[in-house]
Amino acid sequence: MLDTGETAPDFELPDQDGETASLSAHRGEYVVVYFYPRADTPGCTTEACGFRDNFEAFEARDVTVFGISDDPVDDLASFAEKYDLPFRLLSDPDGDVASAYDSYGEKNMFGNTFDGVFRNTYVVGPDGDVVLAYEGVSPDGHAEAILDDLAERDAA
Repeated sequence: MLDTGETAPDFELPDQDGETASLSAHRGEYVVVYFYPRADTPGCTTEACGFRDNFEAFEARDVTVFGISDDPVDDLASFAEKYDLPFRLLSDPDGDVASAYDSYGEKNMFGNTFDGVFRNTYVVGPDGDVVLAYEGVSPDGHAEAILDDLAERDAA
């Protein structure tokens, strides 16, 4: 995991519409960068719908949300459309960006070992540094927890 205070690695990745998104284009604002293993699976859907259902609260705080997986662009487009996701899903097919964020590596499921994306989230501050980091996220209630933590930071 990247630690708070570390500079978040910049990236440029295609979104569900094939348009390029970059972290550096959002300098000066907060950005949620959440990594998820696979589009349209139960946990990932729960997590994405949590961000969707709280999207207005993120917008009200001027927080951009990026969901990143190693899914191809076409799968992201279907996922975004099926669940009416209002934020950008980014395709990292080789796991290079996820690796830079310590969110990609060997996984074991049902006796099979493979490389994949870990469910981690980072909130990047206006200066480009990590201000919040979440490892091994539980999908249910995660978006709300981020909003609560941002409110707590603002109150401090």
